[in-house]
Amino acid sequence: MTPMGQQGECMTYLVADDLFRREGARLVASLAAHLGTHRLKLAEDVVQEALVRALQTWPYHGIPKNPAAWLTQAAKNLALDTLRREQTWQRKKAQITTEQERWLMDDEHADEHHLADDTLRMLFVCFHPQLSTEAQLALALRTVCGMSAAEIGAAFFTSEAAIAKRLVRARQRVRDLALPFTVPEPGDLPERLDGVLGALYLLFNEGYKASVGERLVREALCHEAIRLVTLLVAHPSTQAPRTFALLALMLLNAARLAARTDDTGHLLRLHEQNRAAWDQSMIQRGIVCLGQAAQGEKISEYHLEAGIAACHSTAPDDASTDWPRILTLYDQLLTLTASPIAAMNRAVAVSRVHGPQVGMTALDAITDHSKLESYHLFHVIRGTFAAELGNQAAALMHFRQAGNLASLPAERDFISRRVQECVKA
Repeated sequence: MTPMGQQGECMTYLVADDLFRREGARLVASLAAHLGTHRLKLAEDVVQEALVRALQTWPYHGIPKNPAAWLTQAAKNLALDTLRREQTWQRKKAQITTEQERWLMDDEHADEHHLADDTLRMLFVCFHPQLSTEAQLALALRTVCGMSAAEIGAAFFTSEAAIAKRLVRARQRVRDLALPFTVPEPGDLPERLDGVLGALYLLFNEGYKASVGERLVREALCHEAIRLVTLLVAHPSTQAPRTFALLALMLLNAARLAARTDDTGHLLRLHEQNRAAWDQSMIQRGIVCLGQAAQGEKISEYHLEAGIAACHSTAPDDASTDWPRILTLYDQLLTLTASPIAAMNRAVAVSRVHGPQVGMTALDAITDHSKLESYHLFHVIRGTFAAELGNQAAALMHFRQAGNLASLPAERDFISRRVQECVKA
């Protein structure tokens, strides 16, 4: 068959790359659901191999009408081939037939009290109590959420190599314990819920502001996180107030995705965004969820962060933003978490209420500077405060330091524009 040509081949690579980013983690979760957690490496390997085969065949035979279904079937076939090779055909024939039948079954008869979504099922499996907290989260983010070791490292302010080692140890622990693919009973789901919510929170954050790559925003990750938390708030065992609070936070932030850059791709600060482009229906859904989150007696970090997002999302313009309320919420947040990021963001609220000098003092008062020193936004904020105080030389120094740390093109462009403003001032 005649090849599609160079242009068609490039299109094939783009389609395959986009498909793998969107479906790769979900397919791994689905395969692991049937193969068992001790087969996580096999699930990952066959999904990767299926993508390779797509890149080898699609340029010549054309992109299938349903690329996701093609990739799914290819991965299943590769997994079954592996099972056949490991045991003789006669000994494994019955098992393979059973696996094929299970994959063809739909979920229409699933018990409403059990999780039907494969991705959610695998998330809860990853937070097995016999695994350490670090192992649980690393395994969930890599295997189920599809985040790379570099992305996970950025979320925890650690190196890609450190996360890679953590993943190796986690998988070894799974093998040593021979953990089966056993989804907790409905009554046991709540004890694993905090871990699952934490993983989905980080997945959304990676979509809202990517840590690596060329794109600032990865909308697909945000929407996948929202989809999964929406399933959790609908489930009797996981519809806790903190689950509603996390969904509210995601909706209120996702409502502003389209306005985060201008038509040329330049990153826009909150006060520069076109609020008419904010998704009002999503904001209203977020406010409703925040109301549902108020039914409990305990306040979580998600409640407070959602409250801050609500202050921004419901203000008709920047001047109307209730910064004193936002500062109060940040003060409460710091009583629940020692996060230096929360302290850094609080300093911005301090500056909006009490002025940039007090904001700078709040930044200097953060005890754990070690993590923030490698974070470009920390230096952007310091530069902004310095510029507002009229110290252009200091602002220029901070912005240039931020530029050396920024990893995304949109971030470097944003910082470059701040540098030019200082030079012209």
